[in-house]
Amino acid sequence: MNQVYQNVSDVFDQWWQGFVDNLPSIIAGLLILLVSIYLARLFSRMAGRVLERRQKDKELNILVTRLVRWTVISLGIILALEQAGQDVTALLTGLGILGFTVGFALQDVSANLVSGILLLFEKPFDIDDSIEVAGYAGAVKSINLRATEMLTYDGLLVLIPNRDVFTNPITNYTRITQRRIGLSVGVGYGSDLQQVEEIALNAVRDLEGTKADPAPFFLVGSFGDSAINTTVYYWIDTKKESYPGMTNSGAVAIKKAFDAAGIDIPYPIRQVRLEGKTD
Repeated sequence: MNQVYQNVSDVFDQWWQGFVDNLPSIIAGLLILLVSIYLARLFSRMAGRVLERRQKDKELNILVTRLVRWTVISLGIILALEQAGQDVTALLTGLGILGFTVGFALQDVSANLVSGILLLFEKPFDIDDSIEVAGYAGAVKSINLRATEMLTYDGLLVLIPNRDVFTNPITNYTRITQRRIGLSVGVGYGSDLQQVEEIALNAVRDLEGTKADPAPFFLVGSFGDSAINTTVYYWIDTKKESYPGMTNSGAVAIKKAFDAAGIDIPYPIRQVRLEGKTD
């Protein structure tokens, strides 16, 4: 029993003596780590201010400041470990193996992280842009390294994984300056199609926000069961008027113009034939 106690005491004494001998190096390593954290905050703020003065995009500002912060902290950790007498080469090798194992286990997280960085670099949309992606449509509120935050048109706050955003088609409504609207309307078979075309085009052409170039145009699509199916196409200036608003205005204008001209918009007609048994 005394021998066991003596062995434990010797191990503790060796450990304590090694700690005391390396105490200055450990303190210096802690100071280096604290200084690196302070410098990381300082440099990231400086980088953010420089980008703001140069009027760079918010997404680029986010990416650069985060990269600066974590790069300085990572270098500080390495220098602190070296100062404390640790074998950094062996540690980095172990971290590499651990990182590969964790990365393989967390493939979805890694994919979202890489996709978030690529989105910040490529900038297919900016903060507050109106977009449609992965089945959701609304305004982008933030782009994080894991998910993109979107406020949908019906008021829902949605977090979409960056991988889904990056790998799906993105429609950016904010970056377009014009958009085409197509309104389908059926007219009676007794209608004069030339008159219908003229009235429909004049109705949408007079709307504020309709572009003269490209000019509105009219197409007869098909002959339905109870009506001739036509479509009126016109382009709008999205910087002046909204797509839903101009769609509604166009439909109202065409209906009023057709009513004034006596052009019939027929209801669907179905003929039902009843066959009964005869004695």
